[in-house]
Amino acid sequence: MNIHEYQAKALLAEHGVAVPAGKAATTTEEATKIAKEIFDGGSGLVVVKAQIHAGGRGKGKTKNSGAKGVILCRSVEEATAAADSLLGDVLVTIQTGEAGQLVKTIYVTDGVDIESEFYLSILLDRTRSQHVVMASTEGGVEIEQVAEETPEKIIKEWIEPGLSLQPSQARRLAFALGLQGDALKSGVKLFMKLFDFYDKTDASMVEVNPLVLTPDQQVIALDAKVTFDENALYRHDDLAALRDESEENPLELEASKFGLNYIKLDGNVGCMVNGAGLAMATMDIIKLSGGEPANFLDVGGGANVETVKNGFRIILEDPNVKGILINIFGGIVRCDRVANGVLEAIKDPEIAKKVEQIPIIVRLQGTNAEEAKEIIDGSGLNVISAVLLKEAAEEVSKIFAA
Repeated sequence: MNIHEYQAKALLAEHGVAVPAGKAATTTEEATKIAKEIFDGGSGLVVVKAQIHAGGRGKGKTKNSGAKGVILCRSVEEATAAADSLLGDVLVTIQTGEAGQLVKTIYVTDGVDIESEFYLSILLDRTRSQHVVMASTEGGVEIEQVAEETPEKIIKEWIEPGLSLQPSQARRLAFALGLQGDALKSGVKLFMKLFDFYDKTDASMVEVNPLVLTPDQQVIALDAKVTFDENALYRHDDLAALRDESEENPLELEASKFGLNYIKLDGNVGCMVNGAGLAMATMDIIKLSGGEPANFLDVGGGANVETVKNGFRIILEDPNVKGILINIFGGIVRCDRVANGVLEAIKDPEIAKKVEQIPIIVRLQGTNAEEAKEIIDGSGLNVISAVLLKEAAEEVSKIFAA
């Protein structure tokens, strides 16, 4: 689950991580009031930031006003104008695509005098089954670019699950960033607090870019991106309440309510699969067959009538879908039961009307696969059966050869 920067900053501050003062605003009037408060006791510089769930805001621009997603302001009047140019406009960044995202909230924060910029993140290294803290002197630069061009500038410290970041590890990170004296002490403190936050909140990633050193030798989290493990949210009602559903894809949001794992893609063949690995293989088969996957949809191990119905409804909401490939492995569930479930779902009046002109290919492999094929072939419905993956691929090819 993603949260906004202003929410992340508030949480970090609660856990003792140093962050600049700032507040969120949804109106120009609120932004003006916050800016006045900051200028009265701040650094003489205010930063107004668009709050959307996408990176690249500083380089992005709004569609109507042409304003950047991050605006530096040296007066209350400039802050007011910045808020007015962002709120209600659509911000387009490298991550949003041309559609962009509507800016409904902005973050008005104290500008900070910067002596140096760094990069810091904490996440799970799945290749080693350990948490990893990554730091770099290349703050303000996308970490992918650093990894590609100057990988030697990325420093890593691994932590065993169940353990904390050790003071010696925090010091090694601080030394690697060139911190000394008071800056070293400040950096070590922030690293320890940040990992404690990551661990206690079941975060899946905490990224601070840039992490900055101020002239008075304090290390501060100038920006913050935080994502939480949705599987652990049952332990954190307060964090679950931070979810901004308006920032999520409507179809993905609807799928989550039914317990389905759905990600919308830009293709033309809908996928319904049980198991993430099989879903990836299915998408590969679709591409090799001349199509493009329209989605990733994992219905889980059960694949009963209700999950299949809900899967159909969500896939068919995408107007780009020209065909549907159902690829189910009958391990936990028997293939003949899945076949009957698929046919029953297709007979639903709401679904039946939508699939009249859309070919449906059902590939069932595993327990009672042959019986399942017979059930589908004898149904009299516009459903194409397959047992082998090659057969399913050939049927997908026919859709685009026609």
